[in-house]
Amino acid sequence: MLRIHFTPADLARVRMAPRPAPLQELHAALMTAVTPHQEPLLARWRHRLLRTLPAAADPLADLVPAGRPPSFLDVLGDTLTDAFESIRSTVPEIIRTDLERVYGTGAPPRWIRALHAGEPAAWHTVARAQRAAYETILAPVWPVVQDMHRAEFTRHALSVAEHGLATALTALAPATRLNGAVWEWPATADRDVRLDGRGLVLLPTFHWTAGPLLQDHQARPVVLTYPAGPGLPPAADGPGTDEALTALLGRTRLEALRLLATPHTTTELARALHVSNATASAHAAALRGAGLITTTRTGRSVHHERTPLGTLVTGTP
Repeated sequence: MLRIHFTPADLARVRMAPRPAPLQELHAALMTAVTPHQEPLLARWRHRLLRTLPAAADPLADLVPAGRPPSFLDVLGDTLTDAFESIRSTVPEIIRTDLERVYGTGAPPRWIRALHAGEPAAWHTVARAQRAAYETILAPVWPVVQDMHRAEFTRHALSVAEHGLATALTALAPATRLNGAVWEWPATADRDVRLDGRGLVLLPTFHWTAGPLLQDHQARPVVLTYPAGPGLPPAADGPGTDEALTALLGRTRLEALRLLATPHTTTELARALHVSNATASAHAAALRGAGLITTTRTGRSVHHERTPLGTLVTGTP
């Protein structure tokens, strides 16, 4: 179990990152890419991504041997350039210690040894690898990630305003709970993180679903990267996409998802799908549970509309 310990000062210093962090989202995507998935959409996305990653991105794998990334890569930044500059400004001793930790007694590649020595050419290799991976993985979907982040930021802000911080925190991950001043995350490795007045930054990720990721550096706020949805599926393009989506959602639900590019009431949706109101409501509930649509009520009217994630799944505006 992960236990995050708050002091009174920390409770006043909990905030959500106002924008997504491209380097952290890239790390989440890469972690998902190297983890086998059975879900049709994620599996297809994973195979396509690994097939299309350019050779220039290969050094990133050298930085994470055996799945143990060096902590100096854990930085925030509104752009990839900002993040790289933060990495580059890390104290050299920390970089050397981190590289020695992740490689242990193993023999690192020559360019990693050059990075250990602080050679400029090695840093150029890191920057080029990050840029190549970003352009392949994130650039095509970055506007969607930004939209999803804004939606999550707004949802959390409203939750804090309406229900208070305690309820808003546990709403980020329903399996968690606040036990006094300790936020408990079950089903994770046993670990205690003490904020000690540094505060907590919440960072949603849309490429990772396997639990929270933590950045815990001395003298910095702790950053909690948490899964904010079912994961980012591939863009719906290329041959076979309709078949994959139909197998995953069912033909009627896929049609409903496409219709909900514009708001529909349950009755309007039922009429367009040629099904009963009860059936349309059941399809809407399933899509809403997957994070693909939202449902709002105004008086007696209920309107359903596609979320940014739903738009990404369908690949249609």
